[in-house]
Amino acid sequence: MLSINEKLIQEFSLKPFQVENAIKLIDEGNTIPFIARYRKEATGQMSDEQLRDMFDRLTYLRNLEKRKEEVIRLIDEQGKLTEELQAEIEKAETMTEVEDLYRPYKQKKRTRATIAKEKGLEPLALYIFAQEPATSPLEEVAKEYIDAEKGVETVEDALHGASDIIAEIISDEAEYRKKIRSMIYRIGLIVTKAAKDEKSVYDMYYDYQEPVSKIPSHRILAINRGEKEEFLKVKIDGTDDEIISYLTKQTIKENSPYEDFLKETVEDSYKRLIKPSVENEVRGELTEKADEQAIKVFGQNAKKLLLQPPLKDLVVMGFDPAYRTGCKIAVISETGKLLETTTVYPTEPQNDVEGAKKKLLELIEKYKVNMISIGNGTASRESEMFVADMIKDIKHKIYYAIVSEAGASVYSASKLATEEYPDINVSLRGAISIARRLQDPLAELVKIDPKSIGVGQYQHDVNQARLEESLGGVVEDAVNSVGVDLNIATPSLLKYVSGISKTVANNIVKYRDENGKIKNRKELLKVSKLGPAAFTQCAGFLRISDGDNPLDNTSVHPESYEAANKLLEKLGFKVNDLKDNLAEVKIKLGSVNTKELSQELEIGEPTLIDIIKELQKPGRDPRDEMPKPILRSDVLKFEDLQEGMVLTGTVRNVIDFGAFVDIGVKHDGLVHISELSDKYVKNPMDVVSVGDIVKVRVIKVDMEKMKVSLSMKNVE
Repeated sequence: MLSINEKLIQEFSLKPFQVENAIKLIDEGNTIPFIARYRKEATGQMSDEQLRDMFDRLTYLRNLEKRKEEVIRLIDEQGKLTEELQAEIEKAETMTEVEDLYRPYKQKKRTRATIAKEKGLEPLALYIFAQEPATSPLEEVAKEYIDAEKGVETVEDALHGASDIIAEIISDEAEYRKKIRSMIYRIGLIVTKAAKDEKSVYDMYYDYQEPVSKIPSHRILAINRGEKEEFLKVKIDGTDDEIISYLTKQTIKENSPYEDFLKETVEDSYKRLIKPSVENEVRGELTEKADEQAIKVFGQNAKKLLLQPPLKDLVVMGFDPAYRTGCKIAVISETGKLLETTTVYPTEPQNDVEGAKKKLLELIEKYKVNMISIGNGTASRESEMFVADMIKDIKHKIYYAIVSEAGASVYSASKLATEEYPDINVSLRGAISIARRLQDPLAELVKIDPKSIGVGQYQHDVNQARLEESLGGVVEDAVNSVGVDLNIATPSLLKYVSGISKTVANNIVKYRDENGKIKNRKELLKVSKLGPAAFTQCAGFLRISDGDNPLDNTSVHPESYEAANKLLEKLGFKVNDLKDNLAEVKIKLGSVNTKELSQELEIGEPTLIDIIKELQKPGRDPRDEMPKPILRSDVLKFEDLQEGMVLTGTVRNVIDFGAFVDIGVKHDGLVHISELSDKYVKNPMDVVSVGDIVKVRVIKVDMEKMKVSLSMKNVE
């Protein structure tokens, strides 16, 4: 039997040292970002994603072992544990198998079988089920069990009770359940029917069926939601005859004297006891897999959104569109400071285009605004048309961009927003968030519950605890991959840094407020509740841009400073040359033989390669290498769209069946999975990610439904 480590090695195609070291590091309390970044030699350069997947599986396998031990103990306490049963439990691969084996020994509520046993009918049931050659007719045997005091008044009563006991024995057999589950997965059909005569978004499922083996995750979740909202009735079909035939062969002996009686009992056992519970288990497993897939898609989309490149050193006007209540405006400085807010009414019903234009042009001129960030919600396109027309009158270069405003209203009403802007009206806070999303998407989006950032599918239907845990990990990985400026980061950003709790994040800001800018990473040890262990985990992810030591502005960990200094010395430089003489340092670093030098400096080659990369670009932001948002200066109307038109757009969401792309009209267009590439695409994420800038061709425009279908095939 394989150990947990051996299973992980096999399942993840890893080497023994990778699994052993990764588990040891996790068990010692190291965070995933820290292990992925600073323990590459120990794990053989496993990525944060690999480490999280392996950790999830490790947790499951450990819980499985714990449950096996518990089940063995519980059966042993009943005096019913045999060597064979113990071996079966220890061999089980899943929780379901363990529970199947425990089922016959589990304390049951009163069932028809337990009531029959209370009436003394168990010996009769066991006699019938043994199927020995008959010495007398079944009715004669059953007569002996008539006992009016116990409620067995007739032969029929006795036989019904015996049948109930046998049905439960069959139902409790772990091997049968395992086989039946595999048959459902092999030949079963998910069948859905309308639960009420009413049009809904679930129309396609009103008379629908699909093999259990082929149904994709997003359809499972759609069907589950339709059932929950009482529009659909759902069942698993297509297996009854084959399963009953299998159970009959397994339980009824050749030339059995009680064949007819047992055939009815087998059918009752399957339809009344086995089918409902096994179907629930199968649907539960399908939902669990669909949940995991949806959570994975959501996580990948969220990470891409969080890692959108910032537009630095720009004065941004946040424009939160609306109709009746007016468009909320916030002007934000290059450093993210709020300069001014107002409300204008260029949209219906007021249509005060001239008044709005006059006010905004004043603000643009006053603060030298370079960029307008427009939220993509209600009245977005009307606002875009207004902005595109307005900026024609501006002398200096100014652009606008459409940004996702998902979660802006959640942030506006949050406790955090109230703390940040106690004197600003709730409705205006959304405009501040929309402006800042363009300046630094990561710093702004971490303030919002990841579930509310609008890049998932069925996020409210999946296991919420699991979603929260997964998205917490995604945000943590995103924040740590970028790094955080220690002297300007808010507590909401700092709390996601490896090793930093919410309390410590607040303490860092408090320390900064009381003592001024932090000058070096070592100073962090003076922060309340930030001890050596937390320092080890967080130090490499925190940046100090103008501190005492240029290395503090890189992701080189303090534990590697000695090696970094030796490397610079060997090349004839000092650490301050990273500020004063960077061009020469970069040239010399580019010609280093990392294999030889890593041995000389006594550090691993992967760590040395990372150090060299950091020394070549101190203060670098990995997001700078990603495509910037599309900046527009004119507008495209839905009515302008024509089939064959080629446009540039931004991928806003990636789901199992394709990707939604913002092409600058009111509604995002769908690139169906079949239109993503000339080659077969199994997973849309293999082709596109949230935030990608893509060229698409319009293949269908539905004016009535305001839907546009797009293709990425053969687009020049």
